[in-house]
Amino acid sequence: MRTTVTLDPDVAVLIERVMDERGIGFKQAVNEALRAGLARDRAPFRQQTVRLGRPNVDVDRALRLAGEFEDEALVDKLSMRK
Repeated sequence: MRTTVTLDPDVAVLIERVMDERGIGFKQAVNEALRAGLARDRAPFRQQTVRLGRPNVDVDRALRLAGEFEDEALVDKLSMRK
């Protein structure tokens, strides 16, 4: 099959790198890359999660708590300048 394909610049660089490393032509490099990418039998990505338990702080007031920590850090930083 003959077709025209437009490669993104980063993909073109990768194909050229494979061509140089393996001493193969463009057609072979593209075909190998496509075969490798399309032939993968991968399970769908699943994110593993863990239960963290009940929060130690009232999460409804988390922004207030974060502000207090930031204020304390700023006070500490300013007191070191003296």
